[in-house]
Amino acid sequence: MPRPVRSALFLAVFLGITLFDAGPALAHGFSSTVYVDVAKGDGGKVRTTLGLEYDLFVVSTADAEKDDPLFRAGTDAFDGQDDGAMAAALDKHADQAVKYVTQRFTVTSGGKACTATRTGDFTMGRREGVPYTTLLLDWSCPSGADQHEVRSGLFPDGEGYVKGTKTIVTYEIDGHSGSAALDTNTPSFSTAQTWYERFWEFFRLGAEHLLTGIDHILFLLALIAGSRRPREIVLAATSFTLAHSVTFMLAALGVVQVPARVVEPVIALSIAVVAAWYLFRVWRRGDHATDLETAGGSHFSLDRAGWTRLGVVFCFGLVHGLGFAGALGINEAWSWTLLWSLLVFNVGIEVVQLTLIAMVFPLLVVLRRRSPRAGLWTTGAISAGVSLMGLIWFVQRVFGL
Repeated sequence: MPRPVRSALFLAVFLGITLFDAGPALAHGFSSTVYVDVAKGDGGKVRTTLGLEYDLFVVSTADAEKDDPLFRAGTDAFDGQDDGAMAAALDKHADQAVKYVTQRFTVTSGGKACTATRTGDFTMGRREGVPYTTLLLDWSCPSGADQHEVRSGLFPDGEGYVKGTKTIVTYEIDGHSGSAALDTNTPSFSTAQTWYERFWEFFRLGAEHLLTGIDHILFLLALIAGSRRPREIVLAATSFTLAHSVTFMLAALGVVQVPARVVEPVIALSIAVVAAWYLFRVWRRGDHATDLETAGGSHFSLDRAGWTRLGVVFCFGLVHGLGFAGALGINEAWSWTLLWSLLVFNVGIEVVQLTLIAMVFPLLVVLRRRSPRAGLWTTGAISAGVSLMGLIWFVQRVFGL
């Protein structure tokens, strides 16, 4: 085995041991998404349909330290995965549950507060295999206002259970329809907002999703480390972009649906495979080989292995697109507003992706040209570490560790 590859593997083992315990948290973070549908209700009221992650809702609402009955009933039902028991636990303590929501989720009309009333019982469902409960609230608002504002502070960081909760709002009210993304930095949405204000939210959401999803970042690092020339990284990034854009749009529009228990392990496996590809190429060529541009001369053309790599990147890109779509979870009828929102979300992803490539790849090129051996060791270490983390995440996600 070539010396650079051996050194890279030793470094990878060290990184793997260091990061093993943090694997799941680093992949996407302990976060949650609230789904809200806002529409015109009966009698001039505003109806909101909230989708809340069940176990998080129970622990946030109940007081575990005081042996809260809701906590006992809710967690027992969740452990047994009994939808009827989970809904019954919330119905039995409906006042407590609704109070938690209405203290952190509000609707105002013309700057004046609307009053919420629960409509119907709690119901259960699944989103990406995770139990979610649905809560219907009808809001009585002051008459005469032609605009409404929705504000969400559900499951804040301060509660200590999750971090960076997103609230995805779909709406059809006040003559407007579309989607909005709320979080700590942008906690409210108004139907009086301009189109570019709404689109900026989705651009920022897309950028943040890539920046906070370290598995996607590691996949990009694997592409960068395994590319010897600018054209290689351009082709690889283009292949990845085209692939994930297609499946992202199809999944976000509800045309394609793949469970997260399938998507997430494959994403982890893609990281390991793409990173290991470079190590295999170095090992096959021997210790004397480098990944410099001079290895193949000034003329660039893809050989059979190069085209195969692009094909692999494209296929894995299709899976990553499903992962990007899972961050939104939008489920509404087709509209041009929805399409543009999804496109802007995707543009946010692409801008961050291209920025990372523009920052990292030139540094590796300079290092390779000034010190071919150091460049080989550096890219080998990056690839080995990324590949090992991908394998760790793959095992964790397959077996639910």
